[in-house]
Amino acid sequence: MEITSTIKYIGVYDDDIDLFEGQYVVPEGISYNSYVIFDEKVAIVDTADARRGEAWWSNLMQVLDGRTPDYLVVQHMEPDHSSLVAEVCERFPSLKVVTSAVALRMLSQFFDGVDFQQRVLTVKEGDTLSLGGRELTFVAAPMVHWPEVIVTYDSKEKVLFSADAFGKFGPTVDDDSWDEEARRYYINICGKYGAQVQALLKKAAALDIEIICPLHGPVLKENLQHYIALYDTWSSYRPETEGVLVAYASIYGGTAAAALMLAEELRERGVEVVTADLARCDAAKALSDAFRMSKLVLCASSYDAGVFPPMYHFLYHLKIKNFQKRTVALMENGSWAPTAARAMRAMLDEMKDIEIIEPVVTIRSRMKEADVAAMEAIADRLAEK
Repeated sequence: MEITSTIKYIGVYDDDIDLFEGQYVVPEGISYNSYVIFDEKVAIVDTADARRGEAWWSNLMQVLDGRTPDYLVVQHMEPDHSSLVAEVCERFPSLKVVTSAVALRMLSQFFDGVDFQQRVLTVKEGDTLSLGGRELTFVAAPMVHWPEVIVTYDSKEKVLFSADAFGKFGPTVDDDSWDEEARRYYINICGKYGAQVQALLKKAAALDIEIICPLHGPVLKENLQHYIALYDTWSSYRPETEGVLVAYASIYGGTAAAALMLAEELRERGVEVVTADLARCDAAKALSDAFRMSKLVLCASSYDAGVFPPMYHFLYHLKIKNFQKRTVALMENGSWAPTAARAMRAMLDEMKDIEIIEPVVTIRSRMKEADVAAMEAIADRLAEK
């Protein structure tokens, strides 16, 4: 793939991986993006996961067409982008590795016995590297989403090599799924680090960018403001959609029935609603929907004097991804001692700017006519907000 006449894509597509980062379902696989910049000198920008090492090497050697690379820019040390660094150094003895000081310390952790000290150029915020007819400028992007991350700007071609920022699950096709899969990717991979992403966006705003080359997903060449605006929304923890996620964790179906009834009550009031069965759904998608919507309803069975584990795990992941600035309603179910609402409230109290609206709905085993008024009151409150 040609990015420009002097920048070539040499990434590879992994279509049979079962879980990305050992936990995220990727039904359409994932790409490991990598690039080569040709000038008087040649620079490779990141490598790939060793799972697709043979294909990556084939792509690299084909575009090099006999030239020897001078530099390997390592923007991010996560193994899906850096697994082949030692092989590149072995094959090209004169090549210099360009990376951050933090990444230099990590290299020996991943590649035991390889001496990188004599062949690494460490760079920091604002440093430049001349390739002859162009300069690459390096921008520090710590915790987007590891501490060693740098991104790289080519002012001649107006290209930002954005590391994991602006990536998405799935192939390199720029299709209608970008927002959905990029959101699921961002919230689960970078969601905790909104302040750091905001800092990077401010730095990027000072650059004249026409192309964004991320390490996953499609190269972005058009309508860049759409993607940047979404990143600003996500990293500011602002809701993207006015509506409600009804997330439920049910043991024998009683809690599920009540949750789905509440969802219908909300729809009848003109509220946009999505639902998530936390025991069965893609947890990463449920998390992404919680960040997308402006309000959240948590419906859970009581369990072992606490809350049913699928809801506990959902709330745990909301907390570690820095969930905040939302309105939340609670519904609990308990046959002899309802405890779910207390447990959910305790976890929500550890999150920022969460408003819990009243009343909390408590049902006993199965929803009854007497419970309807409380559910309608919750639906009215959510619709008003």
